[in-house]
Amino acid sequence: MAQVHVFVAEVDHPELADVDRHHLERVLRIRPGEEVTVSDGQGGWRGCRFDRGGVLVPVGDVSHRPAPTPAVAVAFALAKGERPDWVVQKLTEAGVDRIVPFVAGRSVVRWDGEKGLRRIERWRAIARAAAMQSRRAWLPVVDNLCSFEVAVTSVSPHAALAHPGGQPPSLDRPAVLVGPEGGWSEEELACGLPLVGFGPTILRAETAALAAGLLLCALREHIVQSAASP
Repeated sequence: MAQVHVFVAEVDHPELADVDRHHLERVLRIRPGEEVTVSDGQGGWRGCRFDRGGVLVPVGDVSHRPAPTPAVAVAFALAKGERPDWVVQKLTEAGVDRIVPFVAGRSVVRWDGEKGLRRIERWRAIARAAAMQSRRAWLPVVDNLCSFEVAVTSVSPHAALAHPGGQPPSLDRPAVLVGPEGGWSEEELACGLPLVGFGPTILRAETAALAAGLLLCALREHIVQSAASP
């Protein structure tokens, strides 16, 4: 089994939150003496031993993992059902640094008020769990739900719109906005951002969001090369 990873408030004095202790003991069945890594979500990292009573005993020095650069952001238009949950989880696993949910002109789903706040808290919890599963040192930021106009402003000037026929993704534009199933409105396409595409096929909105995150993070980690590279 892969080594367990968990987030704590302080890596200098790591203590498990009750919900994480329960998850380790009851779900993952961690036993006393097994190794656990901890992070503060801001790059701090440390090895520990899981002891009786859910106590974490440090077994190594604190290290710090620098934030990946450039920061990768994916903004996605709301979709029906549980698809936004899936998008947040998979973008976190891919290594995306910032996730921006927004309402587009052709979005069918339009949460606001208390329901919107509950969804954001749910997505932040999903991102945290996915970051533990994927053993990230840095927690992604999940923005509050916003309008298309606010999303564009918040991720500009180095952003692009996902649209069929656009140019290949590039780290020159490490932020990508992905529209709803019905596509962008004419007004949104005229916002002034360049277009990026992910191949000859038409992707579902959630697939396009994941493709954007995976490709940008793979470019950043030099797993793949950009179209402009030799």
